[in-house]
Amino acid sequence: MRRPLLMIVSFSCSVAACGANTAAGTSDAASVTDTAPSGGETTDDASDPFLGAPPALCRAASIWSDQKAFSDVTPLAFSVDVTQVTGTSISAADINGDSFPDLSIRSASGQGKREDWTPGKRSIWLLKNVTGSKGMQFSDVTKASGLTTTRDGADGREMQIVVFGDADNDGDVDMFCGNSMLSDQTKDQFKQDSSELMLNDGKGHFSLPPTASFATKDLRRSLGSASFVDYDRDGKLDLWLGYMTWGAGSTPIPDQLVQGNGAGDFLATTVAEGLATTTYTQSHVEEGSAPHHTWCTAACDVDNDGEPDLLTTSYGRDFNTFWHGGFKGDGNARFVQQMHESHLDRDDNDDWTTNVNAQCYCHDNPTADECAKCGPPEVDCVQLKAAFGGTYRWNHPTDRKPYRLGGNTGLLTCADIDNDGDLDLVEGTIVHPDVGPSSDPTRILRNDGGKDIPQFTHLHGDVSGLQRTWANGQADDVGDMAGAVFDFDNDGRQDVLIASSDYPGTHALLFHQKADGTFEEVPIDLGIDFKHSHGATVADFDRDGDLDVVLGHSTMRCNLSPSECFKTEEVHVFRNDLAPGNYVQIQLEGTGGSNRSAIGAHVWVKAGGVTQMAEVSGGYGLFGQQNELVLHFGLGSACAIDEVKVRWPDGSLTTQTWNNVRANYLVKLTQGEAKPAYPLVK
Repeated sequence: MRRPLLMIVSFSCSVAACGANTAAGTSDAASVTDTAPSGGETTDDASDPFLGAPPALCRAASIWSDQKAFSDVTPLAFSVDVTQVTGTSISAADINGDSFPDLSIRSASGQGKREDWTPGKRSIWLLKNVTGSKGMQFSDVTKASGLTTTRDGADGREMQIVVFGDADNDGDVDMFCGNSMLSDQTKDQFKQDSSELMLNDGKGHFSLPPTASFATKDLRRSLGSASFVDYDRDGKLDLWLGYMTWGAGSTPIPDQLVQGNGAGDFLATTVAEGLATTTYTQSHVEEGSAPHHTWCTAACDVDNDGEPDLLTTSYGRDFNTFWHGGFKGDGNARFVQQMHESHLDRDDNDDWTTNVNAQCYCHDNPTADECAKCGPPEVDCVQLKAAFGGTYRWNHPTDRKPYRLGGNTGLLTCADIDNDGDLDLVEGTIVHPDVGPSSDPTRILRNDGGKDIPQFTHLHGDVSGLQRTWANGQADDVGDMAGAVFDFDNDGRQDVLIASSDYPGTHALLFHQKADGTFEEVPIDLGIDFKHSHGATVADFDRDGDLDVVLGHSTMRCNLSPSECFKTEEVHVFRNDLAPGNYVQIQLEGTGGSNRSAIGAHVWVKAGGVTQMAEVSGGYGLFGQQNELVLHFGLGSACAIDEVKVRWPDGSLTTQTWNNVRANYLVKLTQGEAKPAYPLVK
């Protein structure tokens, strides 16, 4: 049991406001000492910039080394049987304005049909955070929220993708609920409910807007991912939509950019803003101008010019894309495709001869073009061919081309991993051992700047440390399709969570960033012990000052390793048990030209000689993943913040600086207001 905090300074505020665990007595972390730094007491001096602020607090740094970091608290967290709360896609946001993040959970098992409310068969959950004296807890409010209302008046509208943002700027988060259609054939797609934006009344009750904006032919398709973004910085949230298709030989369909009107309606502006793709022909596929099987979208400003950039990742080892924002080119279009020039398209490993299918093909066809490059096969070719139904997974004319030497990438997230002031990327990829290292593995894309075009350097695991070792000592199937970048020990350096899914031996992987900028894997018994993890979100659910994790469980390939799987797609809650150390959590509210959620805002926090930067994200990843809109900064040993600077996402890119922000609190900063607010201080 967590011991009560030893309060050295005498003051009056709630437990949550003082940075202690709001559910005192629910964690196994060591006790924490909160003290006031010398000279840090609030005074009545009108010249004091901290006048009216809560007292200054100081904690010992809590940097992870070899202590247990997380505990699975799932049995205590849910108000129903843990086997019933199921899903593989997870997002977090505060839906009712109480400053505690809530959960949206979805399962792909609901694809193609309306919700089955039978216990154990549900595919949609909206869980309200009711954390209290018993610890982290969530209550099912799905039906009561109105979230699954349909256009025909029934209940149970399906959804697989959920991202949050204040689309109508009324001060609460709305939910975009995307539908991944089973088919993109016209005869089938209109049998299903379309994607919808659900408007929040501020209390967590949702309703359909008057217009079904996403029921058009181009938008009522098989959605794979979605990201809120204010691409034109008019203060009204827009959506970047990534589309995927199902079935062998299916033709990719174009991604879409839709412009919001601030009242809940959206209009496609894809072509007008320069995002049009060409027809799906072999030559266009090879050059990268054709549509892709999009698995993941992201929207972030990677070149720090204030203009959002749009990114996607692709299934099928195709190119990943980078739409560079801020241009006014032909027809006043805002975006230009620079996937190749930025090196975001794929890594530089084009050695197709490491693919054992290619080796076996060339062994059988030694006179084929370039087969002299291949050495002897590393596997038994007869067994390999039999495993794939009498053929190899290899098309010799096309699979040597650059567009077939990328990855199957389901995760892409933006974060300043190296604290150099710009956004880097983490990509999570499926890699099969027969394909080998030419299939771009999970890696960091370091942002190296660039005068006109951002330049990304691909840092593989042998350089960054972001790699794993298998128990049998051999490479195995990797299913990295979800994850997050977050500072789990509040040392001021970003750590990485990879939810590796589906395949035998896969599990959640937690990597701690060391002082030299490389990563070390946190052992399972000290980190997160969860097999076949798929879907992830990160937030401080109990508001105790450190970040917790919620993971979904995939059962897709459990026939290959049944002992590793639960009977259902159980969702598990992992509480951070480290002593929180020093931190600050920044909640932004945009006004006067910025979207109310401040999605796209950049925040710089300077403390202890280190400046960290983060951007408010509108969602990313396969089937929609989103961490809470509140930004979390670990401060290490720094107990005081020198400066917080915000670049607001309005038309003028207004910059505002605060020198009066207390550390170790949740802090709300409102555009145009000089005084910070502390929502949990009573």
